[in-house]
Amino acid sequence: MAFSFLKNKKNKSTDTIEAIIKDIESTPFGVSENNVLYAGLNELGGYYFFQTVIVGQLNIKTMNGAKLNLKGEGIELELKSDSPEFESDPSPVKSRRITKIDFQIEESDIKTLENSRITSIQLKAKKQEIMFTKYVK
Repeated sequence: MAFSFLKNKKNKSTDTIEAIIKDIESTPFGVSENNVLYAGLNELGGYYFFQTVIVGQLNIKTMNGAKLNLKGEGIELELKSDSPEFESDPSPVKSRRITKIDFQIEESDIKTLENSRITSIQLKAKKQEIMFTKYVK
């Protein structure tokens, strides 16, 4: 009986992808086993950014930045984080973290990104690597 207690306790603290998507009004860009990636393009003073927010179990603090690899039909694009320093923040939902990372993107790459079908997104930061698949409703 002790094992069933542990199993039930574990299940109660586990956050699901479906729960994250249901709780957040924006459409996800990608999903992994334990995280949901939200993303969008932004421009500030002539510089372009691919802004991402990862919601889920990712828990990281780094001073070395991150890389985001976008792959798909006719595209392979590697973006580097705008700032080398970022960390995950706790969320009001137990066992869920929020990680905001902005990536530099060239204006010429924006058109390529907008006109391509992305199939996989890989985030590399510190010693962690997360593979996302493009979210399709």
